[in-house]
Amino acid sequence: TQRLDYTTLAAAGMKAFGGVYGYVSRSGLPASLIDLVYLRVSQINGCAYCIDMHSRDLTKGGMALDKLVLVSVWPEAGSLFTAQERAALRWAETVTRVAETAVPDAEFQAVSAHFPEKELADLTIAIGLMNVYNRIAISFRRPPDAAAH
Repeated sequence: TQRLDYTTLAAAGMKAFGGVYGYVSRSGLPASLIDLVYLRVSQINGCAYCIDMHSRDLTKGGMALDKLVLVSVWPEAGSLFTAQERAALRWAETVTRVAETAVPDAEFQAVSAHFPEKELADLTIAIGLMNVYNRIAISFRRPPDAAAH
């Protein structure tokens, strides 16, 4: 059961996060890559609401179900994910787990081979934003849309 309706109670705060979401959407990063990273961050954090949302977004965007179901085990999925997608997913994992990883130089160097500096900054903003959304949705037990149907 949802603990409280934060979207109404903190509407201005959520609107501010929405502005960052809009920035990321307009950043020039491919929408499918952004949604892929959003999904992986949400899987790590265990956010049912966001996993549901971004899985649907990826499906609507044309991602094959075969690929979608393997996002959580992308390192074992072979060439199903492009080199850039693998780099973004690895970066998303190390940044999301910052307390454990401290984001090593080797990880930064690896992802930098696939993204120019501006894109890497935008990708990291997207990762941080999804971590914020996950923490809010989990804290207040926002149910996935799938549970409402």
